[in-house]
Amino acid sequence: MDELMQKAIQQSGIQKKPSELIPWKLDEPWHQPYYSWDSEAEIWQPIKTPSASAPTKDAAQSAGITSIALYSWNIDFMLPCAEARMSAALSHLEGLTSQLPPTTAAIINLQETTPSDLITLSQQPWIRRSFYMTDLDSAAWASGMYGTTTLVDRRLAIASCFRVHYAATQFERDALFVDVTAPAIAPRAVRFGNSHLESLALDPPRRPAQMRVAARYLHTTEELAGAVIAGDFNAIQPFDATLHSDNDLKDAYLESRGREGAEEGMTWGQQAHPAARERFGLSRMDKAFFCGAAIKLQGFERIGADVVVGEDQPEQRGQVLQLGFEKAWVTDHLGIKATFSLVQDARL
Repeated sequence: MDELMQKAIQQSGIQKKPSELIPWKLDEPWHQPYYSWDSEAEIWQPIKTPSASAPTKDAAQSAGITSIALYSWNIDFMLPCAEARMSAALSHLEGLTSQLPPTTAAIINLQETTPSDLITLSQQPWIRRSFYMTDLDSAAWASGMYGTTTLVDRRLAIASCFRVHYAATQFERDALFVDVTAPAIAPRAVRFGNSHLESLALDPPRRPAQMRVAARYLHTTEELAGAVIAGDFNAIQPFDATLHSDNDLKDAYLESRGREGAEEGMTWGQQAHPAARERFGLSRMDKAFFCGAAIKLQGFERIGADVVVGEDQPEQRGQVLQLGFEKAWVTDHLGIKATFSLVQDARL
């Protein structure tokens, strides 16, 4: 597995986009389109924000939305059989989101998404039917290798979609933000962020600087009534335990009475390669931070335990197992789910 990691680091450097081809400024918002499936034309159509288009049939259904379930999951880009693993992960997410009550909308944050994963995502009937996609290719990523992408329930209106590419990064990391609106919080929006903070214990560390930058775009304004950022925060050092409080944010796991260091909060290690698990142990890498008066935490839980490549794909299962894993897991991370109720600001 060390060889896989070294190869990934090397490839990441090779696939970093040249500075002359990058249209954004580091640590500043860069607006990008998002995409909606057109069932008549059978194509994903780009939508630029802010959108002045008339309300859609999906948006008309938003009147009953009183809460949002945010899912976040890192699907390992280094393992073989990417399509089989992503397909199994998406099947799991489809099952979870289909069980939500009609008053709850879903947002799905994915990290380590590869260009081929985006194709797999875009071909899913349930995603075409029910979600907007923030990315169809790697154009908005600083790396051509992998990046963050977000799926947004079509019953939510998207007021803005933008990225902040971190200046302090060795692995071309960023924060992807979408501002969503619904009648329950009108006329203000709630911002949902998706970030994959820097990997490894680097010197100097990058994650504190990255979270400081992300936090600039989380705290409430006249237009923004609340915000959440979730993702693989690679929390492996002591300072990671206070990144939320250092930036005046709340940690959803801790706010739901989770205990720092408790095994039931760990999201990495259970499905890692045995050698990596023995070397690094378990850790709570995946987190959700939030702030603002328009959202109230309803619950927090882990997802994705023991999701494996389907039995109908024995060859792909075998390729993963040959690496030494106990099961043909789709990824080394567990995901997280944080549910928030939408609250009208009493000051409005």
